[in-house]
Amino acid sequence: MVAGAPAARRTRLLVLGAGAAQLGLLEAAHKRGDLEVIAVDRDPGAVGFAFADKRAVVSTEDEAAVERLARSERVAGIVSPGADWPVGVAARIAERMGLPHPIDAQTASLATTKLRQRERFAAAGVEQPRMYGPGETPSIPCVVKAPDRQGQRGLTLVREAGELAAAVEAAVAESRSGAYLAEELVDGPEVTVNAFSFDGEFVPLTVTDRLTADSPAFGVALAHVWPSVNDAAAAADAARRAAEALGIRNGPTYTQVRLGPDGPRLIELAARLGGGHDAELVEAVTGVDLNGLAIAASLGEEPSRVSLTERTSAGVVRFLVPAEGVLRAVHGVDEAEAVGGVRWVRIYRRPGWRFGPLLRGADRAGAILAVGDSRDDALARAGRAAEAVRFEVHADAP
Repeated sequence: MVAGAPAARRTRLLVLGAGAAQLGLLEAAHKRGDLEVIAVDRDPGAVGFAFADKRAVVSTEDEAAVERLARSERVAGIVSPGADWPVGVAARIAERMGLPHPIDAQTASLATTKLRQRERFAAAGVEQPRMYGPGETPSIPCVVKAPDRQGQRGLTLVREAGELAAAVEAAVAESRSGAYLAEELVDGPEVTVNAFSFDGEFVPLTVTDRLTADSPAFGVALAHVWPSVNDAAAAADAARRAAEALGIRNGPTYTQVRLGPDGPRLIELAARLGGGHDAELVEAVTGVDLNGLAIAASLGEEPSRVSLTERTSAGVVRFLVPAEGVLRAVHGVDEAEAVGGVRWVRIYRRPGWRFGPLLRGADRAGAILAVGDSRDDALARAGRAAEAVRFEVHADAP
């Protein structure tokens, strides 16, 4: 470089979200070195801002504001990892700006609305839980949810008929459209299929078991574990058929499947990376840089084909959930990271954060990634690390 010449302009990548669900991709983008990472999040203290070159305190759902930022910064790509609704925001803005994106706006609309997904799955013959239409009384037990929210927002497991009205009210209150979805409860384990599609070739990378706790917030994961003890091949095939039904030919997918007595049932598919460090788990057990693949796809780069010939024996992401109250301090992180097989311990929450009475995604204070010689070994190592981490939580505000 000639002395005094300006440095070459790095490629600008806009990442929608800077919370725990986006940490892995933000770190991967930061480590590339050739990218200028711009992160958007409504939380000024979002943990992922540490990996951003620029930060914008803007809601990822404020499409007009995000587009103004994308245009003013002249970004080369937009990516939305770990959260559903911004997937559509990213795809629509990319389409209007003429930027590369793994899926188009129409496909993103299907991938972010459960009701439209259900209709497309039904037309394609993809097996799914029975959905009850307006005016139909669902069989009990059933699941009631907001059709346009992710995770546990507005979701209730209805065990008795008297709980149905309150469940519907909760779902409608959370729904963007004012609608709700009621569907049968499929009896069986739930697994997650993490995959990447290359020009229509669906490549399943991991099928993980979702270990949950009994809680009013039905289905909240306490851990994701690989390998699955369930029918991984059937789950992966169901996820492939779901991606094909929605027209997803490129990029990452995160698909939840229930393995019922009559076979797999599609719960939902998200055209994004999983929000529970799924990509980091994929890399730990397969060597495939799933975060890197997602970044490449968002920039229009040719993603490298993957090889799954070498795998670690087992891996687990274990989530850390403190007791209800206000966080004062966190102790024992160094001790936890010293446990054999532990790749990292991440703490998301700052002192002053209030944990609620129900187990929900927002009540996760952090996570542990551990590998082992077997599934039980990985779980045990993650468990020992979790025991070392101590959250100082008080009932009263500091």
